[in-house]
Amino acid sequence: MSITYVDENLIIRMAAGDGAAFKELYEQTASAVYGFALSILKNKHDAEDVMHDAFIKVYTAAVTYKPMGKPLAWILTIVRNLCYTRIRTGGVCEDISEYEDLVSTGDSDSVLDKMILQEALSKLDFEERQIVVLHSLTGLKHREIAEILELPTGTVLSKYNRSIKKLKKHLEEKGGE
Repeated sequence: MSITYVDENLIIRMAAGDGAAFKELYEQTASAVYGFALSILKNKHDAEDVMHDAFIKVYTAAVTYKPMGKPLAWILTIVRNLCYTRIRTGGVCEDISEYEDLVSTGDSDSVLDKMILQEALSKLDFEERQIVVLHSLTGLKHREIAEILELPTGTVLSKYNRSIKKLKKHLEEKGGE
């Protein structure tokens, strides 16, 4: 699921104690938050823990939120910081196979899609995975991804393009087998 717009008023309403706004914000952003955490931590359980912590932090920090028109970027910055804190404190398991959770479950074609996605994402380095996951899951623009990852926009663009070429090449090679 790609997120193109998150209503900033949801955070403002949350700050005023509106539980329904929190539920709506969670429903709109949970897959992006989880996917981004997973792209950094590479472990399902760690990503779930960070997702939980991130939504608690979003809820408690809603009163300090300053409307800038980029609520998803604000949320994902919180996620990034929590992931890096978890990495610094240790105890993070690396298991790239957990990317299968980013593809919905279903028939045998979905299982094959999961396996292909899993293998393809393993061909990307850390930053490339983050950029591809952020762009494909959230629909964020490259400049917004650059802001979240604290990278120059040109770097994000070039890494994204190289990543897509890498993924296409890998898929073409797999298709020829």
